[in-house]
Amino acid sequence: MSMIAFLGSGNMATAFAEGLLAKNAAPQSDLRCFSASGKSAAVLAEKTGILQARSLVELLAGADTLVVAFKPQHLATADPALANLTEGKLVLSVLAGKKISSLRHVFPRARNIVRTMPNTPGQIGAGITGWCVTAPLSATDRATVETILGALGKAVEVAEPQMDAVTGVSGSGPAYVFEFAAALRDAGVAAGLAPETAQTLAVETLLGAARLLARKNIEPETLRNQVTSPNGTTFAGLQRMAARDFRGVIRETVLAAKARSEELSKDS
Repeated sequence: MSMIAFLGSGNMATAFAEGLLAKNAAPQSDLRCFSASGKSAAVLAEKTGILQARSLVELLAGADTLVVAFKPQHLATADPALANLTEGKLVLSVLAGKKISSLRHVFPRARNIVRTMPNTPGQIGAGITGWCVTAPLSATDRATVETILGALGKAVEVAEPQMDAVTGVSGSGPAYVFEFAAALRDAGVAAGLAPETAQTLAVETLLGAARLLARKNIEPETLRNQVTSPNGTTFAGLQRMAARDFRGVIRETVLAAKARSEELSKDS
C-alpha cells in the first residue's frame, strides 16, 4: 500500500497508525503525521516510530492518501495550501458531522473523498465504522479504504444521507452501552452485591453476551428466548423492561442523536 499521511495526530490518528502497524498492513516508513502545534505529532511519532512531518509540504510529499483527523471545527480554518497539496490524492475524513460537500471546498482537487464515522472501540481494534463516498472508488482505492478502516475493526458502507443514522447507532452507541453497564452495576448493588462484584458481573455479562451474539450471528431475540424460561427469573425482568417500554426509550435515544447529528451537519 502507498504512503499514508495523517493530518492531526490525536486519538483517532493514533488508533489508525497503531492498528495498521499491529496488523502489518503498512510499515512504519509508509506512515507519517503532522499536527499544527507539533506536540501530538511528536507523541505519535515517538509512540509508533512513524515519521513526524515538520510541514504540510513534507507531510504530503509522496503520500497517496491523506487521513484528515484533526478536530472538526478546524476544517473552516484549514490551510488553503491543502487544495493544491492534495491534488490527485485520496482523502479520508474522520471529522464528525462534516459532509463531503464541505470537505470538497478544502480538498477540491482530491481524486476522491471518503467520509467516515468511526467509534471509540476502534482505539482497541474493536470498532465499527460507517463510511460513504460520492464518486465510485477504483479497486485500488477501495482496497486502501478497507485496509485503513480495517485497522479500527469492521466497516460498513452506506449512502451519505444515512450517516446521521450511523452516528446515532454506532457513533454514539458505545455511550449507551456504557450507561447500560453502569445501570446494571447499580442494580446489582441495589440487589445486595458489593460495588466491585457488581461492576465485574455487569462488564463480563455485556462482554460475553456481545461475543455470543457476534459468534452465533443470529437474531438477538433468538438468544434472548434461549435464556428465558416461562415464568422464570429472566421472564420477570423482561416483563418489567417491556412495561417501561425499554425498546421505545432506546429508539428515542437513537433518533435524538440522529436529529442532533442532522442539526450539526446542516452547514457542514
